Amino acid sequence: MKKQLLTTALACAMTMSASAQMGTNPKWLGDAIFYQIYPSSYMDTDGNGIGDLPGITQKLDYIKSLGVNAIWLNPVFESGWFDGGYDVIDFYKIDPRFGTNTDMVDLVKEAHKRGIKVCLDLVAGHTSTKCPWFKESANGDRNSRYSDYFIWTDSISEGDKKEIAERHKEANPASSTRGRYVEMNAKRGKYYEKNFFECQPALNYGFAKPDPNQPWEQPVTAPGPQAVRREMRNIMAFWFDKGVDGFRVDMASSLVKNDSGKKEVSKLWNEMREWKDKNYPECVLISEWSDPAVAIPAGFNIDFMIHFGIKGYPSLFFDRNTPWGKPWPGQDISKDYKFCYFDKAGKGEVMEFVDNFSKAYNATKNLGYIAIPSANHDYQRPNIGTRNTPDQLKVAMTFFLTMPGVPFIYYGDEIGMKYQMDLPSKEGSNERAGTRTPMQWTSGPTAGFSTCNPSQLYFPVDTEKGKLTVEAQQNDPRSLLNYTRELTRLRHLQPALRGNGDWTLVSKESQPYPMVYKRTSGGETVVVAINPSGKKVSANIAHLGKAKSLIMTGKAGYKTGKTEDTVELNGISAAVFKIAE
Repeated sequence: MKKQLLTTALACAMTMSASAQMGTNPKWLGDAIFYQIYPSSYMDTDGNGIGDLPGITQKLDYIKSLGVNAIWLNPVFESGWFDGGYDVIDFYKIDPRFGTNTDMVDLVKEAHKRGIKVCLDLVAGHTSTKCPWFKESANGDRNSRYSDYFIWTDSISEGDKKEIAERHKEANPASSTRGRYVEMNAKRGKYYEKNFFECQPALNYGFAKPDPNQPWEQPVTAPGPQAVRREMRNIMAFWFDKGVDGFRVDMASSLVKNDSGKKEVSKLWNEMREWKDKNYPECVLISEWSDPAVAIPAGFNIDFMIHFGIKGYPSLFFDRNTPWGKPWPGQDISKDYKFCYFDKAGKGEVMEFVDNFSKAYNATKNLGYIAIPSANHDYQRPNIGTRNTPDQLKVAMTFFLTMPGVPFIYYGDEIGMKYQMDLPSKEGSNERAGTRTPMQWTSGPTAGFSTCNPSQLYFPVDTEKGKLTVEAQQNDPRSLLNYTRELTRLRHLQPALRGNGDWTLVSKESQPYPMVYKRTSGGETVVVAINPSGKKVSANIAHLGKAKSLIMTGKAGYKTGKTEDTVELNGISAAVFKIAE
């Protein structure tokens, strides 16, 4: 009996906790649609071939026309530009390539006039070696302000020394992610711990389980790690006070070292969430964690389901003949997916995605939101390989904009911009260069992105003779651009399609084509049917009622029966149906 009472009490406590956190999610998130912008590639107003903040401000009316009501900007703080802005020199200053702090404030004000929220990228785990904090820390005075902002040691294991030696044998050691430490021979210590590249020293949030034999491993409660936490709060407060609406946190799960169960980093973010909710309740925290069932209870309003972390996204979108579908050296994919789902060959499966998404969704739907983006700056766009026609991309966009949670449209995906293969690396982009190319506004050698000479462009453009541009698609009612606008309009109009609407797969996992799911809210029911294959398919589902088509690409039909309903779709088709009450 005591055990039963305890179980009931725990269940009630968990429910109350979930409800409390749900109550602290800003209401605007329930109807949010984000648009991600890589600032260097969106709009250049000074003719130097690199995008800037005034360029984004100039395009806010276009952004609003997409039906989005929030934007996320990749890093805009002063940077060493070895890793696309993710090597920060000054968190309190806009990088001169983009403009000034005043340009950012102006952008936020103009966005707010149009009902658009603005979120920035917070690189919480590391800085640039050019950052004044790191330079002062390295100078050796152990009582300086920034002495313990970073992780220093005079001794490392033989294995770690070998990793350094192997990294230095590579063609470009500075661009290698191999190993944990960098040898510097600074006054403060011989080695510092890095987070990614050598130029990105890890900030010291402490160690979950410090090794007593390694006294340089400080506990999370030590003065240095606590000072770093205060600094991150100060950075967020500085920009929140200027009107910024939230932060997407880079590598959010990696801050505390030796934290195998992520318990200490979860405590850290819950602490940050409590502070944010108390002082800035309408602002949001978005994590790059890709494990929503952990990240959202840890304090984030939104977590992504993307190319790493919980499995599912790659098996939907990464064909094995594309860069992110190919196995990396030594990877065993014998038990992984063979064909991606969103492909006209129709050989993919949905089981991996559905199983993992369902678990994460059911664990978090009363706490926060899962985001399934169309793409982002770190992996390939939908337009790649054999998935390269407007009809195919419309089917994919139907999926992105009808799932629960918060959709993120990556800039240019609304016009079907291509992932450009084999571009030279710039600013640490490596194979990611092909997804960071300039926004294509018009036809012409610079696609309306800049007045510069084409040779000065941040990356080249590929408009397919002007077809993949805003100009070409703006007035074409059948274009991907206008189909995307119709989808966002529909999402805002139908409560069942918004972030808080319930989601249930109603087709069979064992019969992957078509994928049919039900969205419900209150008394409203909407059915979404997706068929990216080139074959005509159908699915029998439990009887729901008579259906009316709300939007369609290709050809689809809904037949109502007495005990079962049938959804039929031609090849490369998708449809959204509303069930009559």
